[in-house]
Amino acid sequence: MFGIGMPEMIIILAILLVVVGPGKLPQIGQALGSSIRNFKKAATEDPAKLPEN
Repeated sequence: MFGIGMPEMIIILAILLVVVGPGKLPQIGQALGSSIRNFKKAATEDPAKLPEN
């Protein structure tokens, strides 16, 4: 996964935890998951069904 191993992931998570704080971490994870889900949905959606502008 992008050449990032487990030690690097742990360091990134620790830095994120210090910067953001433990209270906001679940909200950020939820927002990130929702963004990825919406992107996948938009990528697989039929362009004919999209609203025209």
